[in-house]
Amino acid sequence: MKASRAATAEPEQTVEQVAAALEGFLAEHLKTVVLEDGKVLFDMREAKYSLATEHGRCTLHLWGEDRNLVRRVSGTVLRNGVLRLTTHRFGQTKPQTLELAADKDRRTPSTREATRVKYLRVLERVLKRNFEDLQPEGFRTAMDLEKSFGPAYARGSLVQGQKAWAVIAVNEEEAQATVDGILTLGILWLHHCRESGSGRRLYHGLMLIVPRGTSLVTLSRLAWLNTDAAKWELWELNQATEELEQRDAADHGNLTTRLIHAPDVAAAQERFSDSAARVMALVPESMGEMVEQRIRSGTEMAFLLHGLEFARVRMGYAGSSFNREQEITFGAGANETPLTNENEEELRGLVARLFARRAAGGDKRDPLYRMQPERWLESVLRRDVGPLDAHLNAAHVYTQVPAFAAADRGMLDLLGVTDEGRLAVIELKADEDLHLALQGLDYWVRVRWHHLQNPDQMTGLGEFQRHGYFGGIRLSTEAPKLYLVAPALRVHPATEVVLRYLSPRVEWTLVALDERWRAKVKAVWRKRSSVLEK
Repeated sequence: MKASRAATAEPEQTVEQVAAALEGFLAEHLKTVVLEDGKVLFDMREAKYSLATEHGRCTLHLWGEDRNLVRRVSGTVLRNGVLRLTTHRFGQTKPQTLELAADKDRRTPSTREATRVKYLRVLERVLKRNFEDLQPEGFRTAMDLEKSFGPAYARGSLVQGQKAWAVIAVNEEEAQATVDGILTLGILWLHHCRESGSGRRLYHGLMLIVPRGTSLVTLSRLAWLNTDAAKWELWELNQATEELEQRDAADHGNLTTRLIHAPDVAAAQERFSDSAARVMALVPESMGEMVEQRIRSGTEMAFLLHGLEFARVRMGYAGSSFNREQEITFGAGANETPLTNENEEELRGLVARLFARRAAGGDKRDPLYRMQPERWLESVLRRDVGPLDAHLNAAHVYTQVPAFAAADRGMLDLLGVTDEGRLAVIELKADEDLHLALQGLDYWVRVRWHHLQNPDQMTGLGEFQRHGYFGGIRLSTEAPKLYLVAPALRVHPATEVVLRYLSPRVEWTLVALDERWRAKVKAVWRKRSSVLEK
């Protein structure tokens, strides 16, 4: 019996193996949540961590706005997207468990399926009651990967003779990100209904049904669809009362965005000069030119390698006094370790390993190579936007100037300007994503809103220039141009379908890059809205 247990036990891990498993998982899964006894302790999109491997122990420190946790980690097991840690509190020998989950939705597949089947029955009942002249037909949640339809969305038709509406709906148990994705899938569903109908049935438009109080993002997008291509209706459903209420696309409330003032770069560089010199002294001498030193604000400076932040300097308070001092921390992603005299050599080795592994010709299986590919692409284009469009001004390229409030979309946005003074919204995606078009539209809508509101009557300057951007340039009063950028083999087939349904008021260019963009950015093809409109 003892031999049997020993044979099935997990192999003992070294401190280095434990640390590598933790770092690799957190690098691969940027939206990790940390759980204890099923309760979420930390969301790693907002929390930070540090790892120490001194004295033969791997010590994990996690912290956020309202919680701080330190554990010794003695083992890791990876199963079904969850990294299970064997941990020990200080002074205690009894092991405990922490779980790092890549997906916050911990429902079992059978639970999710049961919820969606139940919702289908509710949906058909609501549709029959509210649209007496139309007959629900073919409603289902079955997955169809070929056409990009997942089981989270219920879809079908409302039919009256040869006339019909395509209908897509999502239940209240799904995540907000799934709700926000309904318009992309809805457009694809409408397009599929029209294509597969072979002319036997005329689909007037698309009806979207979302849970009550979740329609803000969809409303904002709906206002910029082509009303000549289809009719668009958005409804909110209260599943408890089965009440259906229509939302007006012209009434989408305040945009969840804010404009960040441009920092005084010269003053901040002078303020952080000593700390910057200390950081750069830890960088391999031959690679110093590869480091991007970016001023994030008047109180923070970041150091990046191919878009990956590996060190930062912040202004803080010294102990319990009100004296300001600068703190230097190291670590990639959510990892942060304060720099001290004692750990300088350890961090020098960490930086050397980072520079060796995160290189254009690196190992594609390496987590540090794969980590944050959009930021790598962004760093390349910040240096030279010419491959996207020769008319873009290389001297004025900014990152995420209108910041989305409380939203992590997993994508990066650049804001530039053409030689003629017209704003240019640049949406980047390094991997395949069917939501590229509408997520680019989100940023375009917000840039347009900030640009056109409250121009100064005396100077004619808009809000961006009043906040310190595009100095010396006379910005055009035209709406921004939208550039959607991705490697050629990563442009999702859905992207061009969705773009065909955007309003002609949105002038866009889809740019496909050579797959070897890490070594050199080169556009292999472009498609523009004016071409599709002909």
